[in-house]
Amino acid sequence: MAGTLGNLGLSQYESRAYLALVALGSSTANFVAEAAQIPRTSAYKVMESLEKKGFARKLPGRPVSFAPVDPDALSKRLVGEVEESFSKISAVRDLLSQRGVPQLVYTIMGKERVLDKISEMIDKAEHTFVMSSPSISGIRSRLGKKFAAADSRGVRLTVITSPFVKAPRGATVIRRKGLIATDVISDGKTALLAAPDLSACGYTDNEALSRHLEDFLRIMGESRE
Repeated sequence: MAGTLGNLGLSQYESRAYLALVALGSSTANFVAEAAQIPRTSAYKVMESLEKKGFARKLPGRPVSFAPVDPDALSKRLVGEVEESFSKISAVRDLLSQRGVPQLVYTIMGKERVLDKISEMIDKAEHTFVMSSPSISGIRSRLGKKFAAADSRGVRLTVITSPFVKAPRGATVIRRKGLIATDVISDGKTALLAAPDLSACGYTDNEALSRHLEDFLRIMGESRE
């Protein structure tokens, strides 16, 4: 079960902490750490991360305690988001098929290769670069200089990420809860959709599809929680 939660973007500690929190109902970070068998020194940070990702909520009062987001409500939310995303993609596929436009989507396997492709997209960006990701901290630490270089040459950077997560300098930052996958669009010409752990991605240089995904991210960024 922890592995399934990992596919939704949770770390091993976060997966175990969420399962423990569901079993406990509500609890402090220390009790969750004991039940989930994770280091106490990491417990509060893990619980805050679960809150940012929309899997837990902080309760008022002292000591600070947390409650799990109801699994049924969480399931409906995640399934709804995934269905909406694939519905958009299917609509684009049908539109492109009607126009006789070839669908060029390439699969890239391996986290290093996925990060290399994101790096390449930043390097090639001339006007706009849009990224939506709950994993922006790891991407920023790896590709921070690439973002800085793009900003210095006038590329308009937009980052959609979780609340309180540090984003690359120079980027317009939009905060959203419950992000799952990593989506990247460069100049509205190329797009990349990656798994939560960046272990694989789909990449396309089809401009029509890329622009549609860029519009979808823009709408998501403009919509309210």
